[in-house]
Amino acid sequence: MYRDVAHLLMYSNLGKDSILLRLSEVLRDWERGGFDRDELVRRIYREIKRLLELGTSCGFDENLWHCYLTWLLMTNRNAFTLTCERSGSREGTVNGFVKADFAVFRRLFHYDFSPIEKDLGLDCFTAISHYSALPKRDRIYNRDVSWQVRVLSRALAQARDEEDIFSLMTSYYRQYGFGLFAMNRAFRIQGHGKELEFLPITNVDRVMLEDLLGYEKQKEELRRNTEAFLDGKHANNVLLYGDAGTGKSTSVKALVNEYFSRGLRMIEIYKHQFRDLSNLLAQVKNRNYRFIIFIDDLSFEDSEVEYKFLKAVIEGGVETRPDNVLIYATSNRRHLIRETWNDRTDMEHHGDIHRSDTVEEKLSLSARFGVAINYNAPTPKEFQAIVLALAQRQGIRMDEKELLALANTWEVRHGGFSGRVAQQFVNYAEGLNKK
Repeated sequence: MYRDVAHLLMYSNLGKDSILLRLSEVLRDWERGGFDRDELVRRIYREIKRLLELGTSCGFDENLWHCYLTWLLMTNRNAFTLTCERSGSREGTVNGFVKADFAVFRRLFHYDFSPIEKDLGLDCFTAISHYSALPKRDRIYNRDVSWQVRVLSRALAQARDEEDIFSLMTSYYRQYGFGLFAMNRAFRIQGHGKELEFLPITNVDRVMLEDLLGYEKQKEELRRNTEAFLDGKHANNVLLYGDAGTGKSTSVKALVNEYFSRGLRMIEIYKHQFRDLSNLLAQVKNRNYRFIIFIDDLSFEDSEVEYKFLKAVIEGGVETRPDNVLIYATSNRRHLIRETWNDRTDMEHHGDIHRSDTVEEKLSLSARFGVAINYNAPTPKEFQAIVLALAQRQGIRMDEKELLALANTWEVRHGGFSGRVAQQFVNYAEGLNKK
């Protein structure tokens, strides 16, 4: 194994502490002889434990060794995977090097661990080759990663030669890309500058637009803009504003679930991270995905100046926003920045020469969102319709008059009419219904 790993070229950037590299070193020391048996077993078990932990977090099953090798192929960043993601397979000299690497991976797929197991009295490699994962809740692992790895792993295990693997992997890279963006639909960021990194959100809410009751015109406008964006046409940044609990954030989250297969990804950021927007754009602008930068509950007080960074990125800075990025924001404020009557009397009170300068400065941010969609609170009748629909969806059996009477009482105590209040009430009613 260590000889094969040493001959990897395009896929050689495994990392100094990769499981594959460490196991190959163990097998090298075992073949050379003169080793401490207990120390060698300890090293093997350490890598098996790491493999089990990776399998748990990614939802591997059946053959953990095959799943791990597949995961390496899916996540490796190199010139070939970048090219395949953007334009698919092309003729070129590099293909020969890649196929040689795939021949190595095919041998690794079918590597015989039985000699070292017999010599050291182990059965761990056999166990992970016939692995049955414990049932887990979706929130414990990423369902997208699990599904992709297991499907591709089975196909790679049946590949007849490196040509088959080449065909399978180039098709995968062209359809999904590689790395974190290929296997995850939503991300957060951490770090600053060149240390900026993307953290996958593994427990993404699986809500769809049809799950949000009402607001058909709003959802249609959101669909139209997003589909134009995915089709490579001109599209606008979007501001969803209106009353609290009306489904603004839910609508945006639903988009990434509806259009994930078409290459839509979401990156959620917070106000304190606006300074890193330029670095974020630099990392995603050359990837073959469409990114929505999602800013939830966006608003600013008088003393906050972070909105200036956002303005420059959206429109107005020297560097243009990449074609594969849009910004979708939600807010309870139409104009995002807190306004006061002093803004309109700035000449008398604050010495500004022009009366409207402060007002214009504050309105200029919201003006940079080409599409503004209003989410009003539902009427009492609409609120009752939402309650009844949600109750039916959750299987609540209760007299309609009784249910609505309870809903009206709940609404008075919990902040008025909204879809969020309706959902909270139905969750409460479901608990009552089980007694």
